[in-house]
Amino acid sequence: MSSGQLEFAERETLFIEVILPLSLAKNYIYRVPFELNDQVAIGKRVVVQFGKSKIYTALIKSISQQAPEIYQAKYIIDVVDEHPVITASQLEFWDWMTSYYLCNEGEVMSAALPAGLKLASETIIVLKEEFPQDGEVLNLKQETLINALKVHGRLTIDQVSALLGQKTVYPIINTLLDKEMVYIAEEVIEKYKPLLKSFVTLHSFYQEEENLKELFAVLERVPKQLNLLLTYLKLSRQQSAIPKAQLLEESGSGPSTLKTLMDKEVFVIEKKPVSRLKDQDEDFVLNFELSENQQLALTQIETEFEKKDVVLLHGVTASGKTQVYIRLIEKAIENGGQVLFLLPEIALTTQIVERIQRYFGDAIGVYHSKFNNNERVEIWNKVLNGKYRIVLGARSAVFLPFQNLKLIVIDEEHESSYKQQEPAPRYQARDAAVYLAWLHKAKVVLGSATPSIESYFNALHQKYGLVTMSERFGGVALPIQEVISISEETKKKKMISYFSTKLIEEIEETLKLKEQVILFQNRRGYATILICATCGYAPKCVSCDVSLTYHKTSGKLHCHYCGYHQNSINVCPACGSVHIEQKGFGTERVEEELTLIFPEAKIARLDVDSTRTKNGLQQIISDFQEKKTDILIGTQMVAKGLDFDNVTLIGVINADTLLNYPDFRAFERSYQLLAQVAGRAGRRDKQGKVIIQAYDDKHRIITQVIDNKYQEMYTDEIRERREFQYPPFTRVIFVNIKHKDMNLLNVAAQKFANVLKGHLGSRVLGPEQPMVGRIRNYYIKQIIIKTDKNTAITKVKSILKDVILQFQAEKEYRGAIVQVDVDPY
Repeated sequence: MSSGQLEFAERETLFIEVILPLSLAKNYIYRVPFELNDQVAIGKRVVVQFGKSKIYTALIKSISQQAPEIYQAKYIIDVVDEHPVITASQLEFWDWMTSYYLCNEGEVMSAALPAGLKLASETIIVLKEEFPQDGEVLNLKQETLINALKVHGRLTIDQVSALLGQKTVYPIINTLLDKEMVYIAEEVIEKYKPLLKSFVTLHSFYQEEENLKELFAVLERVPKQLNLLLTYLKLSRQQSAIPKAQLLEESGSGPSTLKTLMDKEVFVIEKKPVSRLKDQDEDFVLNFELSENQQLALTQIETEFEKKDVVLLHGVTASGKTQVYIRLIEKAIENGGQVLFLLPEIALTTQIVERIQRYFGDAIGVYHSKFNNNERVEIWNKVLNGKYRIVLGARSAVFLPFQNLKLIVIDEEHESSYKQQEPAPRYQARDAAVYLAWLHKAKVVLGSATPSIESYFNALHQKYGLVTMSERFGGVALPIQEVISISEETKKKKMISYFSTKLIEEIEETLKLKEQVILFQNRRGYATILICATCGYAPKCVSCDVSLTYHKTSGKLHCHYCGYHQNSINVCPACGSVHIEQKGFGTERVEEELTLIFPEAKIARLDVDSTRTKNGLQQIISDFQEKKTDILIGTQMVAKGLDFDNVTLIGVINADTLLNYPDFRAFERSYQLLAQVAGRAGRRDKQGKVIIQAYDDKHRIITQVIDNKYQEMYTDEIRERREFQYPPFTRVIFVNIKHKDMNLLNVAAQKFANVLKGHLGSRVLGPEQPMVGRIRNYYIKQIIIKTDKNTAITKVKSILKDVILQFQAEKEYRGAIVQVDVDPY
């Protein structure tokens, strides 16, 4: 290309469509300055102004020479990246998620990108180059700020606050603005900063042998310095980079000795970026042989993959599904592919990461919410660059920038935690992963001992392949299961606190044998509610229509919906009575009662409250694994795939709390949870024991769990769903309308429903008040759209989008919030 042609190309007027991290119905078009033409590319981040003064980082979605027709495009401010941070297939995935889950692309971007890749706009105070200095009378704080600006040139609001030692700095800044001595600039600052570590290197002069010999001669008279040099030389033969901390530790020297050698220009310190993630240097390969059943399952999966892209692996608990996954992963990465291994909750990753790490070493990345922003950016970049061949993660890992995805494994595919509830996009990670695999032409394995009704339905109707593992690994028998009637035990006065005599005896026996116990109670906290025995008053949340739960560890009453908490009550605020009773019980109460019955036992609790810290969960699990804990009490977290070889007894304190939940999936979920909890018992060479306590001990679900009859449960549930038109025979969309004014909400919701019924008729149900009718001071009304499988769902979604747009355009309803949840269960 000639210089003339090159200049012409550079001066082409380019326009870019960008995705902003905001909930906008349409993407905006910006103009590219000529000097940035060669820097823009799809998937790169750009700095743009949106609105009067807000600065955002946006992602380039497309580039064209087409200007917007109805508004004048603003210029972009800058291009952030040298290389794209997201891939073309990710943009395609985002498009699908936007249309399927009826959300905006900005919402998908906010969910997908780690916070460290989203830039922050900070207000910057800048000193004017020419400002009136004479005749201006400044007070001490104004003068301090001006002097600091003379040194630094610019300061953020936070820095000004720290400098002056006060939070309210805006009045001071405003006076300086009025005096025209400073101005405010919006500057975009990148949040991600690499972690830098100090490394020691020998000065290039002493890397020549003759000079090094002379140095030895000089340092012979200074043994501490000579020792440090010898340690450095020893380490340099083993590794290329020597961290300062390691050199000081291995030589036993102090920082002053190192500083002396730096002053003598013997050593040079360099700061280099290092990984924040745990070092995974060991690349173990453990040889294990698959059992006959595992090998058969592996062969069957591979055969199914020839005809189907998705295979459901229905394997009983402890059948050895993980080892089958490992063989499938090995084959995928041997062929140069990447693998995504999805887990429902982070409670699972601790053990599975340790297990899979033995086989794949540092080819594995782990991605979940407990990592900080910098760690997440690092994992993102390593997946993008192909350094991580395998990613283990919770649901958000579907958004990572895979380059060559060949296999997705979704363990415990039935788990409800794969569904994102708040905020939008309200996606189901299992379903999204199936689409993601289709984009990459990859294969999917759905694994579960208790598959979701939908997945099993799809497998039986030839949409998915189906492979069954009906025997436990090593021939270990399924646990002996027994149900105890709480009402019968209460009549016979055999209940000790919340425990039947049988359960107490079994715990005693287990502890005598130095074996471990897991107890399951699906409520956290101490008491479900406090209630006045005189007038019936129960403390409720000020912002939500729910009772507060008493937590003994904090001594407060907590709302599990919005986080509100208040001091507990000893006197009824309504009638003044002191007869305050505690009703219901959670894991805290179970822990306290058990401590009184078994004072010698070491007891731990595993629930949301006990695992709030980054490593809290890992500590509880590793203590239990190392047998430092005898009894582990937990919510459903204990049911999810954890594998402890010394657990021989499982106790379910009260199964009725699961069965009596008002939801068409309650029985399916109860079966899954009880079967998964039971599966934690006797997972090596010993047969375990499970004791389920319930008031309704003859309930069909409990009987089916005891008899291990998944197919019978499936048949019963599918018959009811066909009769009452629930998924998988229908598709469901929830539309939640929220407003702070209850009367206005009632009118708005009714009008919205009427318009929708005009288009969709009897498919629209409601509006109705949901189970909890007010959360965070917003009243809620719910409209349900239920369509059969033959209805064109894209047409229904298109109508719904139009109705929402029309509704939001009406002035009187502008305060209302409309939230759409596709496939809400």
